[in-house]
Amino acid sequence: MLIAGAALLACSRNHAPVVGVSCSRSGSGSTLLPTTYTDAVSRAGGVPLVIPTVHTDEEARAVVAALDGIVFSGGEDVDPAWYGETVWNETVEVDAARDTSDVLLARAALSAGKPILAICRGSQLLNVVLGGTLWQDLPSQKGVCHSDVVHPIGLREGCVLARIYGPDSLIVNSMHHQAVKDEAPGITVTARAADGIVEAWETDLVWAVQFHPEKMLRAGDSRWLELFRAFVDRAR
Repeated sequence: MLIAGAALLACSRNHAPVVGVSCSRSGSGSTLLPTTYTDAVSRAGGVPLVIPTVHTDEEARAVVAALDGIVFSGGEDVDPAWYGETVWNETVEVDAARDTSDVLLARAALSAGKPILAICRGSQLLNVVLGGTLWQDLPSQKGVCHSDVVHPIGLREGCVLARIYGPDSLIVNSMHHQAVKDEAPGITVTARAADGIVEAWETDLVWAVQFHPEKMLRAGDSRWLELFRAFVDRAR
């Protein structure tokens, strides 16, 4: 049914780009996603498609074929087994089924050349898929706290965020205890916090941010709609 539905959508899509959004799951297995993500895509001119958990390469490829772009949303920690480590401490909370689903979707999207916007966990996941590693718990491993704080980030000249918002530093929100540690081969880090933590990176296909632009947009900071508009235009 998942594959058939994706094929039907691919045949019936209208001129607006279809942008998939990855999801978390409840303890009972229900698909969970804050409406901040789908509202941001919709306001930016895209057609949001909530992606349920996929289980095989075939399902992932079928879903990605129906999309013009994909957003990897925030959520649980990425299992460190994906980058060759064991769990650091009790703060690391993973969902094996979501990890598998997101990895399959990421590989399919990269293979198909579909634009990707990776947010928070999404940024971490794509770094891992591309060959990087993560800080599993910033407070205990780095002595850094990025939980429910607001702080500036410095931008690399010419990066996506600088082209959209100008070269000056941006004020962003932080709601994470993990972050990029070893950068994957081929990625370009484009923003860091004052403490050195990676806050944004990009490749030809991936725009990744550690912060939550969709939350700032919902809170009334309309500037962040421009990031989603730029991504939807890219998917178009």
